[in-house]
Amino acid sequence: MTTYFTKDHEYLRVEGDTATVGITDYAQSQLGDVVFVELPAVGQSFKQGAEAAVVESVKAASDVYAPVSGEVVAVNDKLPDNPATINEDPEGAGWFMKIRLADKGELDKLMDEAAYKAMVG
Repeated sequence: MTTYFTKDHEYLRVEGDTATVGITDYAQSQLGDVVFVELPAVGQSFKQGAEAAVVESVKAASDVYAPVSGEVVAVNDKLPDNPATINEDPEGAGWFMKIRLADKGELDKLMDEAAYKAMVG
């Protein structure tokens, strides 16, 4: 399993041809208390960089972008009823969706953990 990060503060954990996507701990700390999340539909396809989900906090609403192109094969359907999970465990139980990768080459455009930590430093 390899973890990648985007400049927009999404992470993705890649296992085989599927990536689990969510927002980073840094992103949730900047948002504050998450009060609402809108997830995509299973079966929906996205191009890399497209708006894929919405997260709203007491401070702001933010788009969550698809870090890679592909088809949504699962969503975390516990999140809409319990959006605080994103604050409590953003890089674990607070995942948003799983995407089947359309092009593994897109991973080369993303950051590893060291590069991401240096960016938010």
